[in-house]
Order: sequence, then C-alpha cells, then structure tokens
Amino acid sequence: MKKVMLSLSALLLAGSAAAQDLSGTITVWSWDAAAKALESTIPSFNKKYPNVTVKVEDLGNQNVYDRGLAGCAAGGQDMPDVYSIENNEAEVFWSRFPNCFVDLNTKGADKLVKNFPAFKWTELTAGNKRFAMPWDSGPVVMFYRRDLYQQAGVNPANIKTWDDFIAAGKKVNAKFNNNVKMATVANGQDDEWFRMLANQNGCFYFDNAAKAVTINQPGCVTALNTIKKLYDAQVVTTGDWGGQITNVKAGKTASAMFGAWYEGTIRTNAPDQKGKWGVYLMPASKAGGVRASNLGGSALAIPSSSKNQAAAYAFIENALATAGGQVTMLKSQGLVPSLLSATKDPYVKTAQPYWGNQAVWQTILGTLGDVPQARGTQYFQDARQVMIVVQADYIKGRYKTAKEALDDAAKKISSATGLPVAK
Repeated sequence: MKKVMLSLSALLLAGSAAAQDLSGTITVWSWDAAAKALESTIPSFNKKYPNVTVKVEDLGNQNVYDRGLAGCAAGGQDMPDVYSIENNEAEVFWSRFPNCFVDLNTKGADKLVKNFPAFKWTELTAGNKRFAMPWDSGPVVMFYRRDLYQQAGVNPANIKTWDDFIAAGKKVNAKFNNNVKMATVANGQDDEWFRMLANQNGCFYFDNAAKAVTINQPGCVTALNTIKKLYDAQVVTTGDWGGQITNVKAGKTASAMFGAWYEGTIRTNAPDQKGKWGVYLMPASKAGGVRASNLGGSALAIPSSSKNQAAAYAFIENALATAGGQVTMLKSQGLVPSLLSATKDPYVKTAQPYWGNQAVWQTILGTLGDVPQARGTQYFQDARQVMIVVQADYIKGRYKTAKEALDDAAKKISSATGLPVAK
C-alpha cells in the first residue's frame, strides 16, 4: 500500500513539475466572439501553467485566414503559436501547405479522438495526421417565436417533417396576412439552407474521401426539392445576412434555422424579445428521418514554426479537451462545445431566461451524435459559389427538376476542381 501511495505521489509531483516547466509566451490568433471565448479560458489555464503568458489577438475572421495563407506560403513566417481555423476552410491549408502545421497526434490528440463526434474530425484530418483539434460546432436547430406560433395556432411539437413545417407556415400566412413568414432564406446570397438540408440527408458537395463530386446524389436532390417546396408554398421570404437579422428584430419571421451559434445572434440583436423565443429540432425530410445537421464550426491548430509547441498544445487541450474549458466558452460567448463530455455539464441543463426558460443547450447539444459526416475539401468555396447560383436559378424555374439543376452543378464543380462526378 505504501508503495502505491509513493508511486501516486511521485506521479503527482512529476505532473506538477511538468506544469512548472512550461513557461514563456504563446500568441493566439482568432476573431470576434471566438477570441473573447479563448480569453475566458486563460484563468483556468494559468492555474495549471502559471509560468505561461497567453496573448490572444483578435485580427478578424478574414484577416486570420489571409495572414495564415501568407504565413504558410512564406514557410511559417509571422505565424502565431495557436491558429484559429474554420472547419470548411481547413483543408485548403492541409492540401497546399502540408508542412505548415503540427500533427497533433504527436502531442497526444490521437488519444482524444473518441471524445469528439466523428463529423468534427473529418476536415481536420489528412491521411493519418490530425492537424487541428475540434473547437466549437454548429448543430442545426430551429429557433422560433413562441408568441407568433401561438397566435397562429402552431404547436412546434407537431412539426416533425418539412411537410409539417409548410403546413404551419400556411397557418402563419393566414394569421398575419402574409406579413410574417416562417423563415428567411439567403437565396441568391448563400446556399446555407441547401447545405443544412443536404447534410441532414447524408449528402454534400463531395464524398467523405474527397475524391468525387456528389452534389447530384439523392440526398442533395431531396434537399433542393425541399427548398423549392418552401418557396412554392410561399412560407419563406428571401434575405441576406443583414436582412435575416432585420426580419428577426422586426418580428417578420417566425423562425430561423441555423447552426446553434445563431443563438447569440438572436439574443444580442433582439434583447427586447426576451422570453419570446424557443428552440426545436429541425424538421426531417420524412417521418422518422434525421433531425440533425451541422453548419459552421472551428478548430485550433499549431503552426510548425511555433517555438513553444508544448505550451501551445497545453493551451489547446485545456480550452478544447476539458469540459471546463468548453463550458466556460459556452457561458462566455455562446460557443457551442464539440467535446461530448461537455454535453453532460449541469449548465447545459440550466433553463435560459431569454429562451422562455427552456434548457436550449440540452436540446441543441443532444443532436451532436446524430450529425452525418460531411467534407468541404479544399474546394469548398468553389463548390459553394456554383451552388449559390444554381439554387437561385432553380427557384426561379430555370431548371425543370432539382436533379437537372444538380447535374449541372456537378458538372461545373467537376470542371472547377478536376474531381470526377460520382456515379
């Protein structure tokens, strides 16, 4: 027994010594709320590693991406110790600059794989290497105005499929004389609704092996058909990012479907609507179908040029691989955890006053394990630009069927990327 206790003491002392050994300064690049969220984890990190100084630099989203590309192209010059990267842009770096970032498996990330949902690793992995650790995620849900639904006689518990959603939208149209719509879609500006619905149906621009274009596969056809049905039924309106927020503030939209990070967007832009909003699962394409998807999400990576990689990894591990770190960021800035153990934190079950005292995080995070994997690849933006145009043209009636529209999109994406269209 004494030997066991001595061994345990030795391990604790060794761990403490290792913490003391980490010192110096690490710089973190991030943006906006994400930067503030990372700053909120510094106190807990410094309790473990008091000799490490962390400097979080808020450079703005586009600037972080642009400076990262420039730094990697220059062989790692002028790069931070910790780099924030959006999942759908990550593979641009792994493909163009395979030596720019540290394989986190060499730091211990391979032991953490099962701690995160599989879909979060898809775009962060190249071959046997893991170049970034999952940070926040964007599980998709439907945010809705409790008061508007109630006035129109709509019970969100009865909305289980997209057909149910359309039926509810017709009630909203009738009640508010078409002045309130069920949702605002960025048709012609973005294809985010298509991506959410395609992911829900197990389809995306490319296959998960990143070897073929799959945008014209059945799940994607169903997704595009659904959007057309929403427009044909006149239950949605059109608006860009700013227009969507304007409609929320003005009470002209009864719902908003987005990744869960939109919770903060609604809450901060419409503080006067406190208590009027709620959340329910996105409708399924058919009865009993999947009611989960993902839109957005980021990760943290370590540039190979970092002179303090051990401290950088310790910072990432504290922020992302501990429930304490992830929940701190959820409380601080509403960043949705990817870490599965964080879904069991008591805070997740806490009633949120803005959301009518609904425990919205329990509903939102409960979908993580159901999200199908999807891969943006290094060609994500190429495919997105094609699909924005094709979706808008299909809604206008320039294609006879969704399959015809997506066959055309597949050909254009194949031409732009050099990847074959899957058969």
